[in-house]
Amino acid sequence: MLLYRLLDIGFFVFHSALIVFILFGWIWRKTRRLNLFVVALTVASWFGLGIWYGFGYCPCTDWHWKVRFALGDTNLPFSYIKFMIDRAFGVDATPYWVDAATVTGFALATIATAVTNAMDYRRKRIASKESP
Repeated sequence: MLLYRLLDIGFFVFHSALIVFILFGWIWRKTRRLNLFVVALTVASWFGLGIWYGFGYCPCTDWHWKVRFALGDTNLPFSYIKFMIDRAFGVDATPYWVDAATVTGFALATIATAVTNAMDYRRKRIASKESP
């Protein structure tokens, strides 16, 4: 039981940090490539694995839910973001609005990481052409 409690905490910390990184990792030049890679993996999961498991499928959520189920928590939402909002604010957030906000935030982060990485790539190409 202790192992499941530790896994629950670990998943919560890791998954929450991953979400924050996806949303804001494009801001810092040093983390932009990694952010682009993580966003690409998320797209592959949501849309690729989503073909078999449902749109928006996330392995982290799936594994975390297995741990929580082992701890006796059987009333879990499909969305990890809804889970976080419900737990943090003690509410039962509407899944539609949570999903809409999640998709919007992810779309904006995807655009931001694509644009900033493209600008970095262009800047690097221009600099390499100017140096002898």
